[in-house]
Amino acid sequence: MSPVSPVSAASDLRVALVGYGMAGRDFHAPLLRRVDGLRISHVVTSDGGRAEAARAENPGARVLATPEDLWALTGEVDLVVLASPTVVHAGQAIEAVRRGLAVVVDKPLATSAADAREVADLARDRGVMLSVFHNRRWYAEHLTARAVLASGVLGEVVRYEARFERWRPVPKTRWREQSTSEDGGGVLMDLQSHLADGALDLFGPAVSVYAELAAVTTVGDDVAFLVLRHASGVTSHLGATSLAGAPGPRIRLLGREATYLVADVDGDPTAYAAWTDRDDEHRGWLVRGEESQPVARAPGEWSDFYVGVRDGLLTGKPPPVTASEAVAVVEVLDAARRSAREQVVVAL
Repeated sequence: MSPVSPVSAASDLRVALVGYGMAGRDFHAPLLRRVDGLRISHVVTSDGGRAEAARAENPGARVLATPEDLWALTGEVDLVVLASPTVVHAGQAIEAVRRGLAVVVDKPLATSAADAREVADLARDRGVMLSVFHNRRWYAEHLTARAVLASGVLGEVVRYEARFERWRPVPKTRWREQSTSEDGGGVLMDLQSHLADGALDLFGPAVSVYAELAAVTTVGDDVAFLVLRHASGVTSHLGATSLAGAPGPRIRLLGREATYLVADVDGDPTAYAAWTDRDDEHRGWLVRGEESQPVARAPGEWSDFYVGVRDGLLTGKPPPVTASEAVAVVEVLDAARRSAREQVVVAL
């Protein structure tokens, strides 16, 4: 195994952003621009309108039409960020790693565990940094849930519930809705990748997976419910759907001594409106029956992910999300598809 070599940089690290749709333009680009020491030097998009937006929003960046154009400029780039459709993640990541380029892949790493392991093994063997954008770890509710757990105030954890429930009876017309799970579409590969990563981050490896999946209004599944049993003894119930007219709470973390409750998802309407945050300084509530108290928001912000990527590139330290952690998420998603298809509990 080759150690990851740090990048020697006398100036900003040059970042090539592949894809300038919702993921690239709305998530990755603003965070990259916020972090000192990182500079978007290239953007890859074949869409004319997105190319114009990329030039306007990233002054000095060179806009390219295809990933192949980027691979010809390997010496001009220090980091590749793949914000492309999930179905091409593994192939594009392999092309970057083969050229010795550090890579951040938007979640999930691949559409299958076998492909995810292939990418991770190649990056390890080549000594190239590989990370995956499981950005929800840096959202306030996850950071605060981690702090609540560390405090011990909940006592023994009984169950972890996490949800991304929204009300979209008329589906959007994007590739995510128009592609099967095997091609990276549906809420299993999208929202459940966040939920699974969050559960694994909080409670450790899963030993079994049970899942129910349904495609009601879209080609990809729009209903996905997973049960993870962790080696630590905790059970996670993870729900994602676009068909919840009365969305449930974002997090309900049940302990023998108290419950940590977070009502809404990103400010969307919730059936638990009475439990919305008291103010911006708090995230969620500690509840004991009729007693409740707001929980102080844990420190941290979304851009901390890219701070960790930058520091990892410069020092050779592990990235904020490791390749093995990203592979574990895809293994859970693979097991979920098998569980739903065969109506069995799948051991990991």
